[in-house]
Amino acid sequence: MSYTQDNHNDINHREEFDNTSLDHPNNLDKEKKRDDMAGIHEIRPGSNGLAGLVKNPYVFCTAIFASIGGILFGYDQGVISGVQEMQDFQEKFPMSSTQTGFMVSILELGAWAGSWIIGYFADRIGRKHSIVLSTLVFLLGSAIQGGAQNIGMLLGGRFVTGMSVGALSLLVPLYQSEIAPPEIRGSLISLQQLAVTFGILISFWIDYGLTNIGGEASWRIPLCLQLAFAVILGIGIFFFPFSPRWLMGQGRDDEALLVISKLRRESPDHTLVIQEWREIKATVEFDRHIERQNYPQYVDTGKKGEIMVGLMGYRDLFRKGIFNRLVIGSLIMFFQQFTGMNALIYYAPKIFQSVGLTGSSISLLATGVVGIINFVMTFPAVIYLDVLGRKSALMVASVIMAICMVVVAIITALFQDDWENHTAEGWVSVAFIYIFIACFATAWGPIGWVLCAEIFPLRCRAKAMSVTTSANWMCNFIIGLIVPVMLENITYGTYIFFACFLVLSFFFVWLFVPETKGRSLEEMDEIFGGHAAIHDAAIMNQVQNRINQNETGDKTSAV
Repeated sequence: MSYTQDNHNDINHREEFDNTSLDHPNNLDKEKKRDDMAGIHEIRPGSNGLAGLVKNPYVFCTAIFASIGGILFGYDQGVISGVQEMQDFQEKFPMSSTQTGFMVSILELGAWAGSWIIGYFADRIGRKHSIVLSTLVFLLGSAIQGGAQNIGMLLGGRFVTGMSVGALSLLVPLYQSEIAPPEIRGSLISLQQLAVTFGILISFWIDYGLTNIGGEASWRIPLCLQLAFAVILGIGIFFFPFSPRWLMGQGRDDEALLVISKLRRESPDHTLVIQEWREIKATVEFDRHIERQNYPQYVDTGKKGEIMVGLMGYRDLFRKGIFNRLVIGSLIMFFQQFTGMNALIYYAPKIFQSVGLTGSSISLLATGVVGIINFVMTFPAVIYLDVLGRKSALMVASVIMAICMVVVAIITALFQDDWENHTAEGWVSVAFIYIFIACFATAWGPIGWVLCAEIFPLRCRAKAMSVTTSANWMCNFIIGLIVPVMLENITYGTYIFFACFLVLSFFFVWLFVPETKGRSLEEMDEIFGGHAAIHDAAIMNQVQNRINQNETGDKTSAV
């Protein structure tokens, strides 16, 4: 089908939706109509929030275990901040500020590559086996890091580890979302963010605990400890189920039904199990329908056809109504990184030394507190995000974080040449850095990922998010690369640099980012233009009706 025909059909579907009388006594209210078009035909009796997690212990435990992938990411991201300040490490690997920046940031470069590559394996061998593959890559990279004898080995190890980290950052939320019942899906996916902050937390304190033991053990032990987490994840994941959505995509419908039954702790013929099985099957059929509709010349033409369908999917991101969302999502990720938060994660000891905390033990202790604040302040975001909204939280956080950076810059500019006589001012700077971290953890940290998951239509969400995620990793790489050079050459100007981007982020969110709290996909179309979501909802409704009719026919024939 051509783009012109597709767009014409979108308009027809929208007119059919809009012209339906909402006042007729036989019709449902507008919100229920939208739910029906999206394929939500029943209200699930399941609980959400904490009660929902308690009622789904097997799913909860599975999601927690998969979150070890997030711990690996957070740990390797955070551990290097303390390791690079240890005396024996500096003697073993003497580096300039530019080399230090590349040593830290090459992990993100590997993650950028890994997040692109793993998509193929996730579909071919499944989410579970892809997690195993990623842990094997992580074990290789971590072993090279921990046993590095020269800078080349260290850089190579960090790049390989980064490839695994990037892959797991995509695989773990994907796996969690596909095993979770809808009513607790958001809570389970948020475990990934908590796991990342927990990994950062324990890495900071392990660095602090080992800083005084001296010798190579002070830095080789923390670099090698992460091997244990990877072994646990790689072996343990074999005892957990496949993603039912992946099984369905492979034509293994009966296995998918049994997995759903096990996850929900209900019999395979239970109403809710059958309902969820139908919803997953409808989603898989929807994807196939879109491919047949938009790219008939490539469907069922072998490996080359699959590649072309994938490439055409990325081309569609540049269509009207989608490209503006892609730009906003990518800029959200840009500003998330250019707030300067990961500069603190990677170079916290250096930054605390730059504001007057002398001695490696004191700076590492202050860095450990960063991990605690970052971890604890993620909880309010999970609890209150759907109450406060996204836009207002981002704007308030941008203002407070900008003020914090300006205050730290002013204090550093005034007293950086005489910290010994101005220790109180140094601790004031530390306090404002802690406030900065708390604001990031409650707003820009989690909301950036949430917004990118909400604004795209169903048909292009996965590919669009792969673009925004790659933008995040690339910006992360740039931050890791430039910050040590900035701290050495422009000192307090580093904080002014991030303050300027925080001010820009405020105006960007104010002028261009809509509030997505409580918005349906159809309302996203009204905001951004286009009719993709309404068209997709109509197709989904048709697919579900066909599945229900086919099942009814099969049962009738059997009788």
